[in-house]
Amino acid sequence: MTALIEKWQKEREKKAFLALEDGTIFHGVAFGYLKDAVGEVVFNTGMAGYQEILTDPSYAGQFVTLTYPEIGNYGVNEEDVESRSLFLNGLVIHDLTEPSNYRSTMSLDEYLKKAKKPGIYGVDTRALTIHLRDHGNMKAYLHVEGQGQGEEISEDEAVRRAKAWEGLDGQDYAAKVTCSESYEFHHSSLNTHTSTLPLVVAYDFGVKTNILRNLTEFARVTVVPAKTSAAEVLAMKPDGVFLSNGPADPAAVTYAIENIKALLGKVPMMGICLGHQLLSIASGAKTGRLKFGHHGCNHPVKNLKTGAVEITSQNHNFAVLPETVPECLEVTHINLNDGSIEGVRHKEYPAFSVQYHPESCPGPHDSKYLFDQFKEMISK
Repeated sequence: MTALIEKWQKEREKKAFLALEDGTIFHGVAFGYLKDAVGEVVFNTGMAGYQEILTDPSYAGQFVTLTYPEIGNYGVNEEDVESRSLFLNGLVIHDLTEPSNYRSTMSLDEYLKKAKKPGIYGVDTRALTIHLRDHGNMKAYLHVEGQGQGEEISEDEAVRRAKAWEGLDGQDYAAKVTCSESYEFHHSSLNTHTSTLPLVVAYDFGVKTNILRNLTEFARVTVVPAKTSAAEVLAMKPDGVFLSNGPADPAAVTYAIENIKALLGKVPMMGICLGHQLLSIASGAKTGRLKFGHHGCNHPVKNLKTGAVEITSQNHNFAVLPETVPECLEVTHINLNDGSIEGVRHKEYPAFSVQYHPESCPGPHDSKYLFDQFKEMISK
């Protein structure tokens, strides 16, 4: 009977492969929503938190490869989401496991099906990660057997489609993931309705929910769409402005850069991830691509003021170029793995930003003090 069940399961499996733009092919089995997709492949070194990773809008346009071998063991629930949807283009894992956790309401496979996002398991994710580490992030095409348009797609055709995709460089993805209209964010466990608290206006370039939760610990929070003008924000009479994380190329989000220029010096500002890059560009710096980006919750960052080393959660492909940092900016944090810039402070105006995620969802809480720093800046 066991042999018959195994045979039946094998017949149900949909073969799939991931074709990288350099011609490298990784074979596996499709799960989630069965469809072909194109995207940029990155790897995340976190050992847990796959649901938070899936719902991070900063992964828009990307296939996320999880380096931890067994994924799905604690399932999915409605409480651990970091945004309203799944914005990544697909998920690449080694072993898909069934959930065994009291909080689980559905399996990872069911979750991806519901969100209409494809996945592939059975992939040698260690080999894929080493390949990306050595050669850099790559465009790729995910093909599911029997799901191609028209005739079956060959590996060569999949490689061609990967190469033909426009990629993420020069692309404004913040406009694709932002909210459609402004709203007030309230944390159910905190009393943030009192008018005595300061008002923080948060730009949504792909904001994560736990960032907003942290802001509500000391402020009323109004979230605004990415293209909201500086004049509209100032008309709200905010005590502080927050610049959120987000996907793709910061240099392409030109409207945000102009709005930040108009806001600098008029109101205290804090930025995270894409917000950090945008604040830096608005101050005169430039950004460029990292070879394979920083994705995970174990990245060491040094605070240059205190000398302390923080273990941080990160998700970005672009970084501020050290040689372009203007005199008005002070570098406050550096990455101890590659020396890249992880934080800046404006010398003339009340504004600072970090490249990593102090809200850490998933990840350690070493950097949560940065929200206290923003609170203090606002109070002054």
